[in-house]
Amino acid sequence: MRAAAVTSSSPWTFHLHGATWLVVLALGVAYGVAIRRTGPAQRRKIAAMVTGLVVLLVALTWPLADLAAHWSLTALVIQRLFLLLAVPPLLMIGLPPALMARLTRPAAIDAVVRRCARPAIAVVLVTVIAVATLTTPAVDAEGASAWARLGLDLALLVAGFALWTPVLTELPGTDRPSALGRAGYLIVQSIVPSFLAVIWIFARHPLYPHFAQGPRLLHVSPLMDQQMAGFVAKFTTIAALWTVAFVGLSRAQQVVSTGGDPDPLLWSDVERHLERAERSERRRGVWLPPAYQDPPAPKDRSELDDREGQRPPEDP
Repeated sequence: MRAAAVTSSSPWTFHLHGATWLVVLALGVAYGVAIRRTGPAQRRKIAAMVTGLVVLLVALTWPLADLAAHWSLTALVIQRLFLLLAVPPLLMIGLPPALMARLTRPAAIDAVVRRCARPAIAVVLVTVIAVATLTTPAVDAEGASAWARLGLDLALLVAGFALWTPVLTELPGTDRPSALGRAGYLIVQSIVPSFLAVIWIFARHPLYPHFAQGPRLLHVSPLMDQQMAGFVAKFTTIAALWTVAFVGLSRAQQVVSTGGDPDPLLWSDVERHLERAERSERRRGVWLPPAYQDPPAPKDRSELDDREGQRPPEDP
């Protein structure tokens, strides 16, 4: 069924992907309404959000989404790189601090963010999702079902948010590593989750029947397409993450050279820690000595009069 559907049309046949357009436009409108309520956002944050939404459209609409689903493993890799490396950090950077604090304030979301901010957990989570979504059954399902594509795309976005959580300072109350620790973390993330790329480069036969049995894109053989996908995945990931690591180290060194703190404690971090302490006290039901407890409410007027009569006189 897949081969018949693909061979009956050109890889460049236009498809609207109307649902994707509606979702992205709704996100843009919601962002505009939110920043009006929380106060004007900086231009760089608005630019980051708009860029992130545009990249999301490019990744999930024609032609890249169609090529990734049916025609080319290289196109699938490019789409994945957009969803992992570009869209999540741009969307997070684009959120004003007040809006970011509001979105991450619920206890469940805050707990997830705190755990994803730990580099070891982030590396494991990204690796599991990256490898699981590139298994042969996952790639076959993505080409056969729009719902499977939706689920895999959402999983990649989750992995992208987890990847960047230990690095970005926009998330309040996270225990971020030092600048050197963040650089080391990004280097590990560039190597561990992309080990499949090495297998693609040196494999002697196509590993994905979904792309090997279909028509060829631009007369490129399935094996060549697979090797190209390996090179694109490996070197793009290394270039992107190592560049961020180098820039982060350089900025931290500049701050230290001027006598500043490269990782200052922000007021949003203090507020988030206070909110967590308050939630913890409510869950534990902190006991207070009787002298500090409020008396029970009076049952009637006579009991209230008795209490008034027992109250010691105030000092003049």
